[in-house]
Amino acid sequence: MARSIAAPAPPSTLSGAARPLKGLAQGLAHGLGRGAAGLARAIATAARVLRAHRRLRIALIAAVAILALAAAGWQLARHTSLTAVEQVQVSGLTSVPGANSGQIETALRGAARGMSTLGVSQSALRAAVAQYPIVREVRARAKFPHGLRIEVFEQPPVAVLVVGGARTAVAADGVVLGPSYLSSALPQVNAAAAAATTTVTGHAKPAATLPAPGRSVTEGVLLDELALLGAAPGPLAREAMHVYMGSKGLTVALRGGLLAYFGDATMAHAKWISLARVLASPTSAGAAYVDVRLPERPAAGWAPGTTRPGTGSVEAESSSVGADPNTAAELAAGLDAAVSGNSSASASAGAGASSSPGASSSPGASGQGSGEEAESESAAQPEVSAGVAPGQAESTG
Repeated sequence: MARSIAAPAPPSTLSGAARPLKGLAQGLAHGLGRGAAGLARAIATAARVLRAHRRLRIALIAAVAILALAAAGWQLARHTSLTAVEQVQVSGLTSVPGANSGQIETALRGAARGMSTLGVSQSALRAAVAQYPIVREVRARAKFPHGLRIEVFEQPPVAVLVVGGARTAVAADGVVLGPSYLSSALPQVNAAAAAATTTVTGHAKPAATLPAPGRSVTEGVLLDELALLGAAPGPLAREAMHVYMGSKGLTVALRGGLLAYFGDATMAHAKWISLARVLASPTSAGAAYVDVRLPERPAAGWAPGTTRPGTGSVEAESSSVGADPNTAAELAAGLDAAVSGNSSASASAGAGASSSPGASSSPGASGQGSGEEAESESAAQPEVSAGVAPGQAESTG
């Protein structure tokens, strides 16, 4: 008689200690999905499982104890001399007039001394220099066990903001820095004139009071003027005297009376490079204005009756200077030549403009600029754009 032998059941994939863990996790997940009442039942179920399984109870207690010891050790290490900040390096501070660089560095070092390399507080460092609007951002990096490197990012002044006769320094992003940052080398922007320009379109009203340090100007034309100045290379920034909105858009009056027409603040870097390239060229000497509204095709203009350099003839036209640069690399090369080997070119060009017959005085000094030009394109000669030279003064606002 045949006998049947039952096959043994396959071994479980979970060990005896793992089964209660799986049941505990499933119970908690099920309870959490059923709201507060389900959570209470899940906790009760977990308690029963822990009471029924001694190994699981011991493992959980050990895990909690290890985590508690680790947290206590971390806190102890953060508040002992083992990781206290002792060496502080501060970089990024420049010698901007009125920047109080020494006070800023002292404030940062004082805030850092109370920290640990395991717990650097960026917010505490920023709060330590909050009273100095020239500081745009502070970043710190710990160097275990006792070092801390702090990098300061400044927003230096780019212009003097004039509001109702009062003056204050302002950064390229519109942040007001205060009168202590004023310098005779900074160009001037007029808040009332900029506001009046946009009031015609109904977008703004003239500013009546000087904004407090740390506040930001919000008027659109002013922000464009400041952004334009912020994009200027150092040598050319020092040549700027006054920025205003004229008949050719944003206009920068350089020292000596030369005007630069930018149109707007778009492609500001390319326009400054283009201007530097024109001023570095000997053919621009004596020009009354330079038009860089199209940075790939800058044009210089002479006052009526002025002899254009290299031609020996009397000019009353605006003319492109040099070949059209087709790439940013070529423009960058022109800038290098202008600000490195020919940094005085802009001054000589400005001086030539002031001595040219019929050239107007500098807007930075008298509030007047060059007059209207009527330009026409020439398809046959793309390097030359002719027009009537400035002869009638325009108001700077």
